[in-house]
This record gives sequence, structure tokens and C-alpha cells, in this order.
Amino acid sequence: MADILIDALTRSDEPHVVQATLVTASGSSSKKIGAKMLVGASGKLLGGVTIGGCVDAQVIEAGDELIARGGKRLLDISLDDDEAWEIGLTCGGNVEVMVERIAPMDTGDPVVAAYAAVRDALANDRAIVVATPIDGAPGALTLDDDGGSTGSLGDSAFDAEARAIASDVLSSGSRDATLTTPSGTRRVFFDRYAPPTTLVIVGAGQIAMSLTAFARELDMRTIIVDGRERYATRERFPHADSIRVGMPSEIVSEVAPTKRVAVVLVAHDYKYELPVLRQLLRAPVGYLGMLGSKKRAAAVRDLLRGEGFSDEELARVRTPVGLDLGGKSPPEVALSILAEIVAVRSGKRA
Repeated sequence: MADILIDALTRSDEPHVVQATLVTASGSSSKKIGAKMLVGASGKLLGGVTIGGCVDAQVIEAGDELIARGGKRLLDISLDDDEAWEIGLTCGGNVEVMVERIAPMDTGDPVVAAYAAVRDALANDRAIVVATPIDGAPGALTLDDDGGSTGSLGDSAFDAEARAIASDVLSSGSRDATLTTPSGTRRVFFDRYAPPTTLVIVGAGQIAMSLTAFARELDMRTIIVDGRERYATRERFPHADSIRVGMPSEIVSEVAPTKRVAVVLVAHDYKYELPVLRQLLRAPVGYLGMLGSKKRAAAVRDLLRGEGFSDEELARVRTPVGLDLGGKSPPEVALSILAEIVAVRSGKRA
């Protein structure tokens, strides 16, 4: 959804668009922080701050007002228990929504320029953070995970502090922060965007079928890899983004190995697994897991150790794969694998 919103914001032919962003939700580190809605001058809506209800209704009303007069507002909205549940709060509370009018065709608009940088970063498989003032001050600053930065908050001291916080947000997720410098204080929202995780699944069995279904809910891109045409079919994998039939090691070699790539070996076949492991043990993929028992895992490691791979390299293979959730069925195993991938991606102990 993020790429659709960015495209709409930076390439819209409407004279003005209002962007609404959920910046805080009291009492929760809701996964919806950073959720967005665009309100066009034509009345068109895209996205949503929540799943509907009073919050989005108030955002639309404020958006219509700002379309007419311009500017930026911070909406502070109280929620009852049912409304709070929509965004992940267990009971009532407050949310803050930043609402601002943007001119998509004005390339000199600092926010438009910032989101053009976001579009370019995502197209080049880079994560990026956009820092924008919540308090109505002008300006926008970006920092990507290659260290590239664009824009400004209008003050070099604020910019330096914002870049330091943005560097942390790249790994931790969107949030607001108050910057304090000799120039004063400023409240800023740090909005993180990242390309989706690509999940490469080697082996088109029952576990793989569940993996693709669950991964779709987690906004992961999935690639099914198998040497058997009868298994790797669209009928069996309606949710897969790509289905590749052929020698797994050759297909996997065509996927650029980055930290946003997770590879799961569920073929349970040495002739598929070993060539892939030889390729990836020294490649910078973010996650590498292999289905199998502890005994089988030890045998594979011993074989590869004999080929010159170090214990540090072999430790990158997560096998037995997945968090120990106690489940045994294919969907339960798939759930445990994805839980481990999410934990590793989030920098948590897995």
C-alpha cells in the first residue's frame, strides 16, 4: 500500500492533496503508527488512518477544510473502547493525526521533494525515513539506509539531531520525537518506509503453501522455487508473487542477496539444499532457515564444515527452523518460521 500512496502523492495531477498520518496512539506502540490517508481536491480517498469509523471521518472532514484554506493541523482524537480496538489498543485512549495540504505538482514543496526521494529509495531497495515537523513548521528531511540525506528542517542543529534519530528509526520503526537544540524545541514525526521482505521458499510442499498465504498478510513478497512442475503450480500457490521451476541453486542465484531477503529451505532434500546453502552462507541475506531435525542439521553442518565453512558461517543457518511454538502441522510450522523471520527482522531474540 505504501508504494501506491507514494505514487499518488508524487504523481497526482490534482492541484492539492491532503495527507493525514497517524503519529501517536496513547498506551500502545501500535503497528499502525504511520498509517496514511490521502484526501484529494476532487473528493477521492486513498488509504486509511484506521479501518474506518470516527477517526477516518474526522480526518476526511479536516482534509476537506484544508483543501480549501491550506496549512497543517494536528488532530487529537479521543476513542472509546470499540474505536480503540480498531488500531490495536486494548481500551480507549487518544490518537494524534497530522493533517497537511500538499501541492503534488509543486516540486519545490519540501514534502513533495521528500516523498520523491522515498519513491526513488524504494525503487532501489533502500529503506528511508522522512522527518517532518508536527508543530506546523515548514520543511522535511530524509535519511536512507545508505546514509544519503535530502532536505532540511530549516536549521542545521535540528537537521543534525533529526539525522541521528532517523538512523535509529531505520531499524526501529516510525515514531514522533521532540528535538531540543540551542535554537529551541521542535516536535517531529519520523516516518519509516522500507521495501517488502522477499521470502524465497525452496520446496513446493504443504508448508510452502501455508508460508505464501501467511506471508501475504505480512506484506512479504514470495517466490516459490522447485524443480518439479507438478508441485510448483499457480493452483497450489495462488498467493505467491512468483513461481519458478528449475534448479533451485540457479534460481536462487538470480535473487540479489540483501538483508531484506529471507530464504527458507523446506524441500527436505540434500540435492536441493546443499547447493543453495553453499551459495548463501557467505551472502548478506537477512535470514536463512532449513527444515529438519537437530540430527539432520548437525549432519549438514558437519558436511559443510568439511568443505571449509566456518562455525560462524554455519551458525547463520537456522535449523531446526522457526520458533518453538509446539505446533506440528504444516500451517503451524509455517507460522513458527514466519514468527522467527519477523523476530530476526525486528532485531529481537529468536
